[in-house]
Amino acid sequence: MGSAEVEERQLLKAMTWWDGFVIALANPGFLIAALGASIGVLGTTGAVVLWTISVLLGAFQNNIYAELATMFKEKPGGIALFAHEAWRKYFTPIGPLATFGYWFAWSSVLAVNGLVVGTLIQAEFFSDSTWAESGAGFDLNLAIVLGMVAIGLVWAFNVLGVRPAVWFGYVTGGALLLPAFVLMFLPYVTGDWSSDNMTWEIGAGGGLALALTWLYFMGWSSYGFETVAAFAPEYENPEWDTPRALRAAAAFSVVVYALLPLGIGGTLGTATIAEDATFIAFYTQAFDMIVGNFLGTIMVLCLIAGLLLSMNTATMDGSRALYGISKDGMTIKELGVLSGRHVPARAMTLDALLNLFLLTYFAGAIEIIAAGNLGYMLSHVFALTGFLLLRRDRPAWPRPIKLSAVWLPIAGLLAAANLLFIVVGGFIKADEYGYGWDKTRVGLIVLAVSLLFWMFRHLVQDRTGLRLREEVPQTPAEAAAVPTATASAT
Repeated sequence: MGSAEVEERQLLKAMTWWDGFVIALANPGFLIAALGASIGVLGTTGAVVLWTISVLLGAFQNNIYAELATMFKEKPGGIALFAHEAWRKYFTPIGPLATFGYWFAWSSVLAVNGLVVGTLIQAEFFSDSTWAESGAGFDLNLAIVLGMVAIGLVWAFNVLGVRPAVWFGYVTGGALLLPAFVLMFLPYVTGDWSSDNMTWEIGAGGGLALALTWLYFMGWSSYGFETVAAFAPEYENPEWDTPRALRAAAAFSVVVYALLPLGIGGTLGTATIAEDATFIAFYTQAFDMIVGNFLGTIMVLCLIAGLLLSMNTATMDGSRALYGISKDGMTIKELGVLSGRHVPARAMTLDALLNLFLLTYFAGAIEIIAAGNLGYMLSHVFALTGFLLLRRDRPAWPRPIKLSAVWLPIAGLLAAANLLFIVVGGFIKADEYGYGWDKTRVGLIVLAVSLLFWMFRHLVQDRTGLRLREEVPQTPAEAAAVPTATASAT
């Protein structure tokens, strides 16, 4: 006898495009985590140039995602779900690979920024602390413990529901803008910025291969404003709010990613930043130099608040990606459930537990980024090529925003560029210029696990068998007539 399990709870339509833009204010927080390491290797000028290139690539991609988001405005999960819709006609495992890789990268933001928050607090208020313990491959110190507390705080706040989480974003997003403004503009007023501090180290450090490797790492941060597409079902008017939020977030991020590295690089210089073993504590030195010790402490506190916003955004986005892929039958059913507050609390809890592991297992923020980046960059490749496939395969599907034909070759070039970054930065030069093949191996293991969960869902839970290709609907009406992934035989 056939029966269908009905999910009565739905994501609430409680957000405007402005709410989505505020969530994207977290993106400078992602830059904070990787900027110091990039300056240490590329030089101040080299870092400015590559960060600007990377964020411009992200902005072009965001414009393409605006069309895809309005095509699938009722699907949570963002670009990885767009990739699944496009590729399932040709090779269904692309869906779980893209979505799980995307989720893992967004989830790891909690560990990365938790560690940054802990390091900043320790550098500013407990600089004499040397306590540290290690064993069985795991580490504990004051910065890590503080990061664990931050993860717990953000998790608790998000399970209360989307509106409290968005209001949290308003407060912390505003707090982040103040130190960002100080680093981007004030050094020119105070006279702390000097062109003598701008150096180019790319040629001496490895040339083109080094640049491509760092463009691979930078994508984890500078592409991140695509997150606003993950909330399409929660906007009050998805066809209007989603593309507007995407484009506003892109414009804001381009300004920050170009000017913030320039401001802090010209203030401290390559050598000073490279001498900081944490690649984080130098921010406290920069604020003290520009505005003095007292205001410098205020700036650090505002920066910490902004990093908490980044963690909040990661929890919201990563949990909705897990919820979305479960609803579409790409991972286990248990993750496709909403709590009584209409949020994916189970997925949020899994995020939090995973990040407690990452925080204590890896030595630094950039290592965690390296572990999560493979799946994230692949999800962009699949989404951009998916844009091309959907144009060909679903011409009758409504497109409230339809880009001109010139965007087809642009999408192809962007996909090819990202694939090149992956091959060079994640594989060929991973040990020489990157952070090690072992980090790429972690990303591959995550992708393998995603396929195991996908097989378990179809073979054990749904008992539908594995289909490597699926027939796809040509219109939303056809899609609505197809049984959902939660249907099962009993």
